[in-house]
This record gives sequence, structure tokens and C-alpha cells, in this order.
Amino acid sequence: MTKYSLAVDIGASSGRLIIGYLNDGKLILEEIHRFENQIVRKGQHFCWEVDKLFNEIKTGIKKCKEKGIKPDSIGIDTWAVDFVLLDENNELLTDAVAYRDARTDGMMEEVFKTISKERLYLETGIQFQKFNTIYQLYSLKQTHPEILERAQSFLMIPEYFNYLLTGKKANEYTNATSTQLVNAFTKKWDGSLLDTLGINKEMFHEIKMPKTVLGNLKEELVSEFGFDMKVVLPATHDTGSAVISVPEVTDTIYISSGTWSLIGVENHFPICITKALDYNFTNEGGMDYRYRFLKNIMGLWMIQEVKRNYNDQYSFAEFVELANEAIGFTSTVNVDEDRFLKPENMIEELQKYCAETNQTIPSTPGEVAKCVFDSLAFSYQQAIGEIEEIYEKEFPRINVIGGGCQNEMLNQLIADVTKKEVYAGPVEATAIGNIVAQLMSLGEIDDINEARMVIKKSFEIKKYTHKKTYAN
Repeated sequence: MTKYSLAVDIGASSGRLIIGYLNDGKLILEEIHRFENQIVRKGQHFCWEVDKLFNEIKTGIKKCKEKGIKPDSIGIDTWAVDFVLLDENNELLTDAVAYRDARTDGMMEEVFKTISKERLYLETGIQFQKFNTIYQLYSLKQTHPEILERAQSFLMIPEYFNYLLTGKKANEYTNATSTQLVNAFTKKWDGSLLDTLGINKEMFHEIKMPKTVLGNLKEELVSEFGFDMKVVLPATHDTGSAVISVPEVTDTIYISSGTWSLIGVENHFPICITKALDYNFTNEGGMDYRYRFLKNIMGLWMIQEVKRNYNDQYSFAEFVELANEAIGFTSTVNVDEDRFLKPENMIEELQKYCAETNQTIPSTPGEVAKCVFDSLAFSYQQAIGEIEEIYEKEFPRINVIGGGCQNEMLNQLIADVTKKEVYAGPVEATAIGNIVAQLMSLGEIDDINEARMVIKKSFEIKKYTHKKTYAN
């Protein structure tokens, strides 16, 4: 009997529900539902519309029945760090404030007054980014301490949706590690750290691992959908799911390419050394207590914003074509500066940076796009060099996964600037990782090693080799 698993994969700009199942040893995918996601302003803050997103999840589940498919399981993954707080009646205490909101400005420095940067890294192993959950909670403590005192439940975004589906609350390991509040060695919430910061530790739940069956649907949802299914925890952090899809991890650096670019390697222990701290690498949790030693840097968010600034006049494919035509344009920017996190106008911010650094200012859509793609490639090159320095070895291969791997120009740029073999694919990396975690839970796949063999056999992987010298 074929078992169907339904992946709910929600990113910062869109979401989709994808059915996956095994057929003759290969993983077959079918997209069921796709929808937009965006940050909206509510009062003083930029927030996620979680009610709308949950309705989209329900719409996708109902479409399964319309197609004659009754999934055996469902798993939800989203972006990291963001959360909701519930009170004693399980009502939301605040809106789901987005990580790009300005409420965390200056909070990292405030936290360092209480706990040193070095101690924080040695205990958690997590990269310092101003929007990490720890700084969001500390901001809330400064502005609305009464909310934290009232909070009975801390749930990250996919965990909140799981609660709405099952009525059960749990925190999931891969996403929990992104908060910078989980001890890298005990793999549990760091009670000492929470006490030091004065954050209510009673609101956190037991950390569960990917492949855990959280429960079945609530009775009223079974009636609404016309069928029941198991709610399984995948790696609920979308990058955690995506990395499961890297077909070959030995001697391979992966780039999970989407709104963000996550560059790293899979490891079996955390690397909380001074050099990793200096280079701002993270040790996020992965499947089976593996670690994702990576750097989170700016990604295709920049070209997404450029597209929006041009009033969606050009498609992403057209930006690639235009960038190829602007072959002589060479100006680049440091993509990881905070100014590119959420500027009023991305095009103007790129132009200002180039003016300030005495470079040619991009004026055409092609020049703007080429500036973005070149800047990303050089940023990748730097991060890869840092990984090799920390590991004291060279990695011959790069595997680009996720939606960004469809950008052939960027793939070739990466091959040229790094002089390494670049493999592109699979495209639906996050949904694939989500689905195989569910299939492992259902007993259809034995372990992650078998899952990767199935993935390698099921999806096209395209190879790029270095063609020309491309120096910055």
C-alpha cells in the first residue's frame, strides 16, 4: 500500500503543499497548493499573517481530497527564529513579529552587557545575527515584560501550526537551535542562560526530534477534511530539511539557495572554537543530532526586492538574461551589511553603496542584477574559504540546492570564482527533506543514508565546471 506524505513548506515569500511518495524506489512529488507569503505592518511592527497562513494550509489539505489523495502524514517547515507566545487560555499574546522588524536594533549589544559574546557562542555555537530569537525575546523583556511573565507557551511558527492541527505543543530540535537558547552540547534549552537573561524558562516545551509523531488531527479537523493523518515533525527549520536533500555530503560544501543563502557542511559535533566565532559560523541542529556548520548570509532576497522595486516588470529569468548582457559591469557590494536587510528601496541602496565605495553606479536593470549576482558569488567564495581554513582542508565540490539552483548564471559564477565543481539540485530540496523525514517515521525509508540514495536516484543534478578566471 503506497503511503503518501504531505509537506507544508513555507518560506519568507511563498508557501506550498507538496505530496510525496515512493514508486519503484524513486521519490515522486506532486505540488498540491501554492500561495504567497509576505510581511505586513501591524501597528508598530512588521508581522506574519499566521491566521492567513494556517487557512492556506487547510486549503491545501482539502485539495488533497479533491485529487483523491488521503495523506498518511503531514509535516510543516518554515523559516527559523520567529515565534508566538500563548497565554493560559492558549490565546496569542502578541502578533507574530517578523525577524526583519526593527525591534531588535541594539538588542544584541544589550545582551552582551549581561552575558559575554564568547560565553554565548561557546554554549550555543550559534551565529550572531541581530534578529535571532534571543534578541527578539530580550527586546520584548525591555518593552513589555508583562507579556513574557504571562506567557505559558513559546512556539515557533511551524510549532504553532502543529498545535492548531493537533492541540499538542512541542518544540522541535532543528528550529529550537536557531534561537541561540539551546546548549550545543546538552541539546536542551539552556536554563542557566535563560535565568541570566531573566527570560521566563517555564514557557518552553520539551524539545522533540525530527521523525517524532506529534499526534493525529483534532476531531473537528478530521470532520472538516474528511480524513485523519499523523502530524510528524520533520526538520521544521526549512534549512534543516533542505540539507537532508544534499545527495552526497562527504567532501561537499552545500549552498541552500533561496531568500537566504546557507553555506556550510554537515558535521557530527559542534565546532565552537574562536575562529568559528570570529568568522561568525553557526552550529544549527540537524537530523539525528547532526550539526549544520554553516554561515547564514544574504541570498536571493536582494533580487526579489529588486524585482519588486521594478514593479515586477521583469521575471527572475529575465534578470539573468539582462545580467548576462551587462557583462562589462563589475561593481559589487558587501551583501551582509545590515543596510540590505530591509531597505526602503534595494536598487537605491545598491547604488548608494557603489557611490560610497567609488565604484560605477548600476543604472540599468541588467547592471543592478549583475551587481547582485556577482556580489553573492564573491560572498560565497569568502565563506567557503573560511570553512576550508577552519577545517584545514579543501572541499572539491559544492552542491547548490533549493530554488536558487535554477539560476544557471549564478551557478556558473560560483564555479568560476571558487574553481570547484558545482552541482545544482535538487530544486525542491526543503520539501524533499520534509517528506523523507515523514517517510522515515512511517517506516518507508530506513535512515538518512537510504534517504539520500533515494534522492540521488530520483532527481536531476546538473554539473558546472570552472570556465574562466573571475577575480574580485
